[in-house]
Amino acid sequence: MKGFLKQWIEGQRGVSQPSSLNRQSMTKQGNRANSTGPVAKKTSLPAKLASTLGAMLASGILTQGVLLTTPAIAQTEGTSLSYSELLRKIDAGEVQRVAVDPAQGVARVKLLQGDQEYTVPLFDRHPELFERISAQNQAAETIQLDVQPTSDPSAAFGMAANLLLILLLIGGLMMIVKRSAQAGNQAMSFGKSKARFQMEAKTGVMFDDVAGIEEAKEELQEVVTFLKKPERFTAIGAKIPKGVLLIGPPGTGKTLLAKAIAGEAGVPFFSISGSEFVEMFVGVGASRVRDLFKKAKENSPCIVFIDEIDAVGRQRGAGIGGGNDEREQTLNQLLTEMDGFEGNSGIIIIAATNRPDVLDQALLRPGRFDRQVTVDLPSYNGRLGILQVHARNKKLAPEVSIEAIARRTPGFSGADLANLLNEAAILTARRRKEEIGHLEIDDAIDRITIGMQLTPLLDSKKKRLIAYHEVGHALLMTLLENSDPLNKVTIIPRSGGIGGFAQQSFNEEMIDSGLYTRAWLIDRITITLGGRAAEQEVFGETEVTIGASNDIRVVADLAREMVTRYGMSALGPLALETQNAEVFLGRDLGSKADYSEEVASKVDRQVREIAFDCYEKARVILRQHRQLLDCLVDMLLEQETIEGEDFRQLVSQSVDLPEKQLVSNG
Repeated sequence: MKGFLKQWIEGQRGVSQPSSLNRQSMTKQGNRANSTGPVAKKTSLPAKLASTLGAMLASGILTQGVLLTTPAIAQTEGTSLSYSELLRKIDAGEVQRVAVDPAQGVARVKLLQGDQEYTVPLFDRHPELFERISAQNQAAETIQLDVQPTSDPSAAFGMAANLLLILLLIGGLMMIVKRSAQAGNQAMSFGKSKARFQMEAKTGVMFDDVAGIEEAKEELQEVVTFLKKPERFTAIGAKIPKGVLLIGPPGTGKTLLAKAIAGEAGVPFFSISGSEFVEMFVGVGASRVRDLFKKAKENSPCIVFIDEIDAVGRQRGAGIGGGNDEREQTLNQLLTEMDGFEGNSGIIIIAATNRPDVLDQALLRPGRFDRQVTVDLPSYNGRLGILQVHARNKKLAPEVSIEAIARRTPGFSGADLANLLNEAAILTARRRKEEIGHLEIDDAIDRITIGMQLTPLLDSKKKRLIAYHEVGHALLMTLLENSDPLNKVTIIPRSGGIGGFAQQSFNEEMIDSGLYTRAWLIDRITITLGGRAAEQEVFGETEVTIGASNDIRVVADLAREMVTRYGMSALGPLALETQNAEVFLGRDLGSKADYSEEVASKVDRQVREIAFDCYEKARVILRQHRQLLDCLVDMLLEQETIEGEDFRQLVSQSVDLPEKQLVSNG
């Protein structure tokens, strides 16, 4: 015990280590000394990043060291003695045992009298404690001295915190490096083509799945035959068209035709949208065009399908200041690839657009797009075939006639017909029926053409006014000789602010041919003004509402076209205006009227004369059949919807209608 105490005392009296305060002051002095050195040169970005991460690491280690370091004087709980009291009791011989815990900085003391144990906080250095104990034991060994360090978790916590901080810093550095690498890869692949490629075009669509556009299918069948058997054409010196442009309104099946060509030919198929060429950076679109044709040459013979080509193929120089340079460079590259110094044998370009009027003329010439295939709205036979295709997986009731649906839907595209049957199927499931019936078909047609059905109005003046307005239209549809027959009239409101409607069954042949007679147009204007005429005849001029605002706008447009485009007025067969669909600002600025102000005033007078004559004609007819008008309104208020056949039968009881007006064409 004496040897141990001697060594301990000598160690405590030796060269002392600087305290935490001294270390901090030395660190500050060293920092000041370092700060007086020469100014460092600018470092590179990796060096800055490394220095920043090093500073963060040092700060984290210092912070966790401060938080986890054991304080110099531990806060103890329970009965305690002061350090000076402990020394006095040692000198007085009242201490039996002293257990020193250097980890916690305390000493546990047991006195000779009593069983209670006292806790004494110790300083960082306490040599006088061991000197007093050694002196007391030299006189008489009465004090037991033990050194019992307890487990200190602060070291383990510090190491774990350091490891966690290092892992976080390494992870952050790896993320920065990874993002930098990805940015570099994106920059290198920015000009690559985004076209979808299929070695064997498994589109799942064949020509048998495309109905209603037989003429277009025949044109494109030659393309498929050339891809399958090119020797049949090359043997006699024929060359297949390099490009085929599909033109038609939206929803007519242009993209579906391209899928069918790819499915029939069984050759590599590239598909891309015109908007995917154009980027905000000049030159990227041209680079993508080059990359697309490079891939196509490697896989020829093949098909390249460009959807919505008007996004990249608009006329050059159409806007102020030369237009969009990026789009024009992309178009120039496309023109060069299609028919430039290098031929693209075995590559067939198929493009689709619904705006051929905005395409550049250099794109439409032979050698680039040799053929322009019009995919128009289907006729009756076309609609019948489309409905048969889409009705394959629909449960139609036996009484539902697809032929009748085809007659009732003139002007519908293939997408409209597909949506029609789908809406009918949804209504059938909503009404918990097992088969699609006539009612669901009718409601689906009304929902697509007019709007969603709303809750019927309660009996009120507004409902009666709407009834007179719609019956005014319906009665003129039935009485006028050159009008198409009425399909139905209803006062059930629809979405979009429609309080009711009177629907006609239009003549299929007239709509398909587009040959409208002057008599038909005059009756059309008269019918359109029938609702306003009924309001004025029944309720008076002061009670006329704004419900006919859309009707008046339609009348104004139709009457002006009769005067300025069709030559159906007193001005004679003069085409004073053309249907201008230009969308370019530069051309609109240079446009001017094709006639003088004097002729313009005559045009206005003729338009006004046609509208006023038709309005007076509608008022006269409704005034002559006022009793029938009131009767029909009462019945419509009761039933809310009257079918065309029932309406004509009611009118025929009071008026002798010609035989052709009693039978609907639907």
